[in-house]
Amino acid sequence: MAEKRKNVIIIGAAGRDFHNFNTRYRGKKEYNVVAFTAAQIPDIDDRKYPPELAGNLYPEGIPIYSQEKLFELIQDLEVDICAFSYSDVSYREVMSVASEVNAAGADFVLIGTKDTMIESSKPVIAVCAVRTGCGKSQTSRKVIEELMELGLKVVAIRHPMPYGDLTAQKVQRFAVLEDLKKHSCTIEEMEEYEPHVTRGNIIYAGVDYEAIVREAEKEADVIVWDGGNNDFPFYKTDLMITIVDPHRPGDELNYYPGETNLRLADVILINKIDTASPGNIQTVRDNIQKINPDAVIVDAASPVTVDQPGLIRGKRVLAVEDGPTLTHGGMKLGAGIVAARKFGAAEIIDPRPYAVGRIQETFRIYPEIGTLLPAMGYGKEQIKDLEETINKADCDTVIVGTPIDLSRILEVNKPMVRVGYDLQEIGSPNLYDILKDFADKKKLTN
Repeated sequence: MAEKRKNVIIIGAAGRDFHNFNTRYRGKKEYNVVAFTAAQIPDIDDRKYPPELAGNLYPEGIPIYSQEKLFELIQDLEVDICAFSYSDVSYREVMSVASEVNAAGADFVLIGTKDTMIESSKPVIAVCAVRTGCGKSQTSRKVIEELMELGLKVVAIRHPMPYGDLTAQKVQRFAVLEDLKKHSCTIEEMEEYEPHVTRGNIIYAGVDYEAIVREAEKEADVIVWDGGNNDFPFYKTDLMITIVDPHRPGDELNYYPGETNLRLADVILINKIDTASPGNIQTVRDNIQKINPDAVIVDAASPVTVDQPGLIRGKRVLAVEDGPTLTHGGMKLGAGIVAARKFGAAEIIDPRPYAVGRIQETFRIYPEIGTLLPAMGYGKEQIKDLEETINKADCDTVIVGTPIDLSRILEVNKPMVRVGYDLQEIGSPNLYDILKDFADKKKLTN
């Protein structure tokens, strides 16, 4: 008599969950994945992981439910195992979910690196972080620029953000701005992809990361894994760079799987040391020493610049910031607020009285955001509500602290000032020397 398949729920947020399914469970007859649950990202529950991606064992696909239904799903579907599969979560929250799972009768598992890191035929450099909003994106861009200076063909692969048609998003390649429209990108996706393509970089993303890396290998000397949230890499890594944030000292030891990234790191970059307090910087250094004393430490800053400072000085401004950094990232300020203070704004106005629709809902779910406007745009409705909120706001100037040109996708009735922020290493060691040594050891340069 054949052994009964173990029923599995994968607890996720449209990213790591699909990857864990693809690498750990797809095609394995001993497991029966009965559902995904979804958190952190709006409007992804009540969908399906399609049969075209799920494989022969799932001809109807796999349903996706809200995580709020987890307890009853475990009991109704006779679930044996729940695999926690999303990131940037406090240890307290992880264990709260684990307690719920155990109370419902199932085992709670965290899937590690052995089964989920895919091997590439090309060298892989990973850029990860201990929290959302540490400065990973500008670090990834800096790494790519330095590698290109060495004469290497570099392709970036981005942590997944598949919020649309999952089958169509199996493998996505972005090389020009028109590709963002072609793939119907959300604001959150554009924030990650646009800075790459405007610099002439190629970036891949999607759902099936085995298929993605095989395509990327065809046009790369080296692959840069541009990590998302504080997730650990989907690929076996030859050089791992992890960013920590002294504005949130201690988070590097208290978030999953941020501490994993800290322990895996070959290089740890302490960012924002120009704006953090000396005491917080020292706390982070001490924690690095306890956890990973052999890592190379790079000190860095991400100073902000603006294209029209005259539109800020003495003005009443609305600061629009990167959405995920403010929501589940828990940051209390972003580049827009830093720019407002640096360039002499008279007042930073509170967007909450002007919020409408889905933006109003975001403030309800994340009440600690405060006087910042998160650039939420996971769908057309949210983008429309963001535009209306900005246009209703009683201010002189809109400071755009996101990495994308919002004027391309929003019609705004006020002047907009874009904030730039690029990584600057302070002293040595620096990324160029580290990457040059890496390239020489891998015989990538002449």
